[in-house]
Amino acid sequence: MGRLLGSLLIPALAIFTGLLVGAVVVIFSDHEVVGQLTTDPVGALGLGIGRAIDAYSALFAGSLGDPGRMVAAIGSGDNAQLIRAFRPISESLLSATPLIFAGLAVALGFRSGLFNIGGEGQLYLGAIFGVFASFAFTGLPMIVHLPLAVLFGFLGGAVWGAIPGVLKARTGAHEVIVTIMLNYVAYRLLDILLKNPPFQREGSTNPISKIVPDAAAMPPLIEGLRVTWWFPVALLTAFAVSWLLFKSTKGFEFRAVGLNPGAAKYAGISVGLTTALTMVVSGGLAGLAGASVMLVQRGTLTPGFSPGYGFDAIAIALLGRSRPSGVVAAALLFGVLRAGATTMQASTQIPIDLVVVVQSFVIMFIAAPALVRGIYRIRTAKVTGTEVFMKGWGA
Repeated sequence: MGRLLGSLLIPALAIFTGLLVGAVVVIFSDHEVVGQLTTDPVGALGLGIGRAIDAYSALFAGSLGDPGRMVAAIGSGDNAQLIRAFRPISESLLSATPLIFAGLAVALGFRSGLFNIGGEGQLYLGAIFGVFASFAFTGLPMIVHLPLAVLFGFLGGAVWGAIPGVLKARTGAHEVIVTIMLNYVAYRLLDILLKNPPFQREGSTNPISKIVPDAAAMPPLIEGLRVTWWFPVALLTAFAVSWLLFKSTKGFEFRAVGLNPGAAKYAGISVGLTTALTMVVSGGLAGLAGASVMLVQRGTLTPGFSPGYGFDAIAIALLGRSRPSGVVAAALLFGVLRAGATTMQASTQIPIDLVVVVQSFVIMFIAAPALVRGIYRIRTAKVTGTEVFMKGWGA
């Protein structure tokens, strides 16, 4: 238990410090506060703190809801009130769902010593394959059509992940360079597909796909709310990835290659095959992120449909220390920030960019744990002979 709490301390302090820096940005970006600094510093400070409190109150109210309103809605038993009261939480879970899949994709690569920065491109291919399967196969019942479309989503990302994986295994090509380039290819590929049949919607000159049929759309988790059954699927996927990494023989090989490729090869593990397979599975998980965004009721594929889930996934994997449970927690945090940002801007006129500032500082502090320890005067734990540190990213 002590080691668990110790491993959670730095991420928790990084989040707290990121929120604190975000509050400072709110205070000193307010023209009224800055204008009052020279005449009434104490009053300006009080005003600034009040503005920061208002901003975060609106942010979390927009993402977690009002507890009092929830209790009243539960007591009333009125379905409409319940929907309104729990909508903020629903939006947070909706935002977190693709981040869980994408975060797991990056974390799996980190555990194997690979930096899969191509999650965004793999996510695009997952969405393309999933949407294609949704309208390419007709007349199928949901029990067949939906799993088939989901499988296609996984395969799309897996194919895009296999390219850098095989190139890395065969030629030593660096996965970072290859995946960055493949991201751009994926963007342009989507643009081309949406301007031509069979993807482009009939009768439209805009780059927009056909609507995903109901038989291939994941239904809502609760009728009236936007969160779908994709969220429980994401949690089950996190459990499956955890089992794969820490309970299976193949997962041991992934981690062994990440720790020391030379030793893994000496032990009889095929480093090239393991590298390629890691990128295939990682790409498939990112593909599920794209499928989870598109395979919903009234889902349509458009250029730039992703607000950067594949890149946020890197921060999520780092924040979660490349553990599936940590990835889920970090994705939920990012989902809360993303869902509450609109409410914060509408209520306080503070730009949504504040959320980006907070996320950026959280990432910075996670990437520099020595800085966090220095700020809070935390002594570095002594390394014992039984402790093993990963060579891979995000450990």
